[in-house]
Amino acid sequence: MSEILFADDDEALRRMVGDFLRHAGHEVRLCENGTQALSEVRRAAPDLVILDYRMGRPDGFEVARELKAEPRLSHVPVLILTGESSIEDRLGGFEAGADDYLAKPFDPRELLARVTALVRQTRRSLDRNPTTGLPGGLAIEQEIERRREAGTPFSLCYFDLDDFKPFADRFGFAVADEAIREAGRAVATTAEGRDAFVGHVGGDDFVAVCPPEGAREIALTARARFSQALPRHLPPEAVRAGTYQAEDRAGVLREFPLTRLSAAVVRIDPARWTTLERLGEVVADAKRRSKASGSGGLAEIEL
Repeated sequence: MSEILFADDDEALRRMVGDFLRHAGHEVRLCENGTQALSEVRRAAPDLVILDYRMGRPDGFEVARELKAEPRLSHVPVLILTGESSIEDRLGGFEAGADDYLAKPFDPRELLARVTALVRQTRRSLDRNPTTGLPGGLAIEQEIERRREAGTPFSLCYFDLDDFKPFADRFGFAVADEAIREAGRAVATTAEGRDAFVGHVGGDDFVAVCPPEGAREIALTARARFSQALPRHLPPEAVRAGTYQAEDRAGVLREFPLTRLSAAVVRIDPARWTTLERLGEVVADAKRRSKASGSGGLAEIEL
């Protein structure tokens, strides 16, 4: 499941917590003090750090503060265990960067519940794309699997920006990032209230997983919204011309139309499902069709 580092100067409690978490399926590393905990986390970051507040110097608060100050480790959640009950102590733990707080004595079942919640929350945040804040690859796969297991037909709408590399080369990374954000907003806004899940695969690629009857409308509306939003990030002369000059992949300077959001809609019948890899092949074929001349930027296909 997860790798957890637990630091406490009480040997009996160390063993008890370690055995309990291992029995629950976690891998556990035990440390006797704050210095050892810092060394171990820096050597190999775990999924969660549990620290006793009072364990000498550095204490749990100091260890938490040092970990959260290091960019490479700041994402690791920290749970503080303490026998102190004053509000000042609790606030001190949160000010040091602790993500949660559990008072001693505690029920092991509550400890496990907090461990599970912290790890889940951190994984969800790490799986979100930093540019758009939308869920990433793992969450997308889980949503597809959830819909497949439900046994009801659904559609996957796959979006990406046409000729995005020359567009980014011509207008720069700041405009390229804004284009990606606008694409994400266009898809997410369109999908609201439609029993749809929206994810950011990476780069300029997005998906919307939704009921089949609303897929085409989501694709068409998202494309239109993106086209309306993009011009405010571009030079007026480029907007007026509708084209720009940039080098293609062969290094040849040529004229490109302003990037648009193409959409490939794949209708999926769970009864005919094979594998996620097969879905990827079908989506790739639909993407090629959506970019073909005369497609209008939209292709529809059945799995």
